[in-house]
Amino acid sequence: MQTPHIPVLLDEVLDSFDGIRDGYFVDCTLGYAGHSLEVLARYSGFNHIGIDRDDEALAFSATRLEDYKDKSTLYKGTFANVFPTLEESPIVAVLADFGVSSLQLDKKERGFAFDSDTLDMRMASKAPLSARDVVNGYSRDKLEYILDQYGEVRLYKKLTSAIIDARAKRPISSAKELSEIAKSVIPAGGKIHPATLMFQGIRIEVNNELGEIEGLLDALEKKHIKGQVVSLISFHSLEDRLVKNRFKKWTQKCICDANAMRCTCSKNHSLGKALSSKPKTASPTELKKNARSRSAKLRSFRFSRDD
Repeated sequence: MQTPHIPVLLDEVLDSFDGIRDGYFVDCTLGYAGHSLEVLARYSGFNHIGIDRDDEALAFSATRLEDYKDKSTLYKGTFANVFPTLEESPIVAVLADFGVSSLQLDKKERGFAFDSDTLDMRMASKAPLSARDVVNGYSRDKLEYILDQYGEVRLYKKLTSAIIDARAKRPISSAKELSEIAKSVIPAGGKIHPATLMFQGIRIEVNNELGEIEGLLDALEKKHIKGQVVSLISFHSLEDRLVKNRFKKWTQKCICDANAMRCTCSKNHSLGKALSSKPKTASPTELKKNARSRSAKLRSFRFSRDD
């Protein structure tokens, strides 16, 4: 079966689970099973759990993982909702790849691509909120917030005004049309498309992406075991900051107030340690094969105490 998705930082992900033998491996963002297939091939003692909100991805992966059907279970839903409910044990390895899958980006009917004739961006095709709803229905203040806080668009006020002016004439119905609005406001130049950051912000809002990451991190903090390794791949600064800050919190020995005269908490609150001081990024070889890996960052954490 031909795969429509190249898993990013694959070697780094595989290496992050070195030393783990038996137990459950949870792929929180199953996608098209690129990472899962390779993890199962390398770690024969793993049982597998795959989570995804996309019906198409689940159907594809079920077929792709046919050789492992006796040790693989797939769940539909968002990882922040599904992970806390898992009863399988012990969960020894956890992976999440927070990027949008290549197939979602490339299939124009999904509305993620700049030249798409639709305006959707839903990772779950039946979710209630779409990009069209956001672009045409949100107030100026809400659009400005999304473009500023989620998209980190420098000219967010000007871009919001352009969107509002355009939709006042007729509803914005395609990603292609929205891209043209961005081009009229954002100066061309550099390596990224003028609409990239705007699309990022809208996509994050549509899919509650940052809330999902926070939910998963909360669940891991409450539901982990000694020796469990968590490997998380982010693609932009907002995602990476959430992961970095939570890992920092988990490594802190002292949780006393910063203004306290002396420590009274016994300095025994560290949950474990990050497996590297800096995130892993794509090698030159991978960058040549897969340009979409250029912004990927992998951070891994090993828990050293039970929850």
